[in-house]
Amino acid sequence: MKDLLTNHKSNRKLTSLVENRTIYNSEFAELNIFETHQAAEKVVLQFDMPIIASMLTGKKVMHLKGLPSFDFLPGESVVVPAAEKLIIDFPIAELTDPTQCLALAIDSQKINEIAHNFNQNVAIESDNNKWNLDSISAHLTNQEEVNYLINRLIHTFTNKTNKSKDTIIDLMIQELIVRLLQTKAKQSLLNFESNLFSDNRIATVLKYIKTHLTEKNISIDSLADVACMSSSHFHKQFKNTLGISPIDYINSERIKFSKQLMLTNDRINDIAYKSGFNSVSYFNRQFKKHELIAPSHYKKAINQQGID
Repeated sequence: MKDLLTNHKSNRKLTSLVENRTIYNSEFAELNIFETHQAAEKVVLQFDMPIIASMLTGKKVMHLKGLPSFDFLPGESVVVPAAEKLIIDFPIAELTDPTQCLALAIDSQKINEIAHNFNQNVAIESDNNKWNLDSISAHLTNQEEVNYLINRLIHTFTNKTNKSKDTIIDLMIQELIVRLLQTKAKQSLLNFESNLFSDNRIATVLKYIKTHLTEKNISIDSLADVACMSSSHFHKQFKNTLGISPIDYINSERIKFSKQLMLTNDRINDIAYKSGFNSVSYFNRQFKKHELIAPSHYKKAINQQGID
């Protein structure tokens, strides 16, 4: 992160110890980088455009309408509607160790245009056609794709020598909004308690996967039958809507389930089969892909240290 802010630090002027603000502009968006060098409480920010805020260093406590107060940490983001007040506490900011955060403000018309195109791509008759970054704030964690795009945006906004900057930023903002729409779709469709999506085909498939997760005969064809779609069309619409293929989604859910079984005395081989995998070697590869550690090492660690 320090490398990403090198260009910024060489150009910014420090005029305030609390939320010192530097603005970088493009055609449809502006990047605001905030730095706070002392502890503070109840600092209020407000933007005329919807924003995506992301923590870079340090810690904030955020108070947003519609959400309980929460610690805001590096790697996390929030989506906040236009004109919404952000009330912020800075419990650990210091002169030598400032809290740093960015707020990417994006033109509402641009967001609506991208959302319209997204909805056309994911629509299944009357399903999946009303996604937008609406009037409700959202707190996002563990969003690798979003974090990657935000890091690229910082580099591009602060690089004054890039003659194609506006074009590149425009493309990255389109991808960022699509990723956020996919995240929202996934969270909403997984909310099985809501009647809003009870007749939605993708929601029906997600519910089916949850119910039959440990069964070994889940296939694209069987899921397409549940959705009443052809296999190829189902695969395309599932991935367009959620940003992940059906098989990758099933594997990720099975890995989550296998982590619960790691707390038992079951052997790794038994855990693999109980989680729905047909092959121990495939389970090992998938576990390492998702958790960056071999399942045997993970199980040993949680048994010895009591970690999840």
